[in-house]
Amino acid sequence: MRSAQTPRPSTERTGRTTAPTGPARTAPLTGLDRVPWNEIKDSSGSAAAIPRLLQKVAGGDPETAGAALRDLRKRICQYGFVVEQATAATVPFLWELAQRPQVSCRAQIIRLLKNIADARQWETTASAYPKLLNHRDNPVAWERAARQAVRARREALPRLLAEGDSEISRATSELARTIGD
Repeated sequence: MRSAQTPRPSTERTGRTTAPTGPARTAPLTGLDRVPWNEIKDSSGSAAAIPRLLQKVAGGDPETAGAALRDLRKRICQYGFVVEQATAATVPFLWELAQRPQVSCRAQIIRLLKNIADARQWETTASAYPKLLNHRDNPVAWERAARQAVRARREALPRLLAEGDSEISRATSELARTIGD
């Protein structure tokens, strides 16, 4: 039995110079496809939706980006202080987005990074209930890894502080104080 041939893309130029319609395409987030999102968890269960949310933050209009960031916050830093397994893996992409001028919710991203850097919910709980440290999914380790991921990219702070946007500068100052820079 023969299968149908797979059509091959044309290499011939069409000569069309039409402008793309719809939202502008943004550069992909570096390394987003290398994270095993299906294998890690966020507050809703599988973290498989995180790449889609990050892309919406990266290229969405202000309303879409803001909604995606709020959903992302619930998944990786619920209530502003409870981090999840997927949080540390998400932090480098948040830093990347915070530095992209076209991203409409940069100050909110920086505040989310501050919340993650402040997170000590699991450590506090483990000090009262040390058995938490023996749990197979160790949330204390997730919390420490998330805070370390925020600190690891702090070289971006001077650039963000130097921006003319007062909201970004204020959020960055708060983040710098939190991580001790």
